[in-house]
Amino acid sequence: MQPQVLPPNVLKHFYKGGPRIAALRGVVLDSDHMPEEWIGATSTMFGQPERGPSRFGDGTLVRDAVRQDPEGYLGPEHVARYGPDPGLLVKLLDAGQRLPSHFHPGRAFAREALDSTHGKTEAWLILEADPGAAVWSGFRRPVELDEVREWMRTQDSGAMLAAMHELPVFSGDVVFVPAGTAHAIGDGILLLELQEPTDFSVLLEWDGFQLSPHDGHLKLGWDRALQALDRHAADPPHAAPTLPDEADPYFRAERISGDATLDAGFSIVVVLDGAGTLGDLPLQRGMAVLIPYGAGETRIEGVEAIRCRPPAPDAGEGHW
Repeated sequence: MQPQVLPPNVLKHFYKGGPRIAALRGVVLDSDHMPEEWIGATSTMFGQPERGPSRFGDGTLVRDAVRQDPEGYLGPEHVARYGPDPGLLVKLLDAGQRLPSHFHPGRAFAREALDSTHGKTEAWLILEADPGAAVWSGFRRPVELDEVREWMRTQDSGAMLAAMHELPVFSGDVVFVPAGTAHAIGDGILLLELQEPTDFSVLLEWDGFQLSPHDGHLKLGWDRALQALDRHAADPPHAAPTLPDEADPYFRAERISGDATLDAGFSIVVVLDGAGTLGDLPLQRGMAVLIPYGAGETRIEGVEAIRCRPPAPDAGEGHW
């Protein structure tokens, strides 16, 4: 098995964005609402089973290739622990406007209410950020459910943001966002997102987006969906150069600068700069490559890149 190039898989969505993805990936987009690329995805958009999955250059769905040879793609230890599921979704996200305040269910809620072993803990690896760009994550104080409902009824975005910690971000920052945490991403940011492989989002805002009040509760109704929100006071988020240890049960990432030997393991590599090689495969800025476990140890040379990986087979269960 050899590393395989992943063609662009840019999706239309309810918020503006896309030019930064187009510039990195070398594509032309036909809408100003194409702010996400799902890279190597085996999962789908919520309620839209045909949208999201990635294909290889020959048209084969990555999902189908993995199902046909799970140990070849994922490795026997991964399959023994997690089954024939990569357990990872990688995205490019270009925020052309501030995203709505929202949150994602954790694993316990997802198992009970959504029949899923995955929630949606995620992390943002900031690739580009305009001056003054910021994100919001976690409540600064405990909030009552009635207060949240009033924010939603009046669509008081100012009150929602004021209740959350604001964090200025810069290129190179990494922000970890556990499931259940209220958050928003400000405009002027291109990020690489690692997350559990679901599209579970509960949306607290809809005004100003291509949304309605009926789009945001995962078909559970608001009473049930809001039970997944962590309304406790959270510690202020911080930007770090790497993921925290708490992310290990959900996903892993490593930055590659120059030359490196990569151990065997399912990986999605996004090339940010330079020109070089991955084994015999030529690389250049903007390429995305899936490395199957069966490719064995590989050598990467001459590029700046991020390697995205599922949780290790010996990782703990995770808190969220």
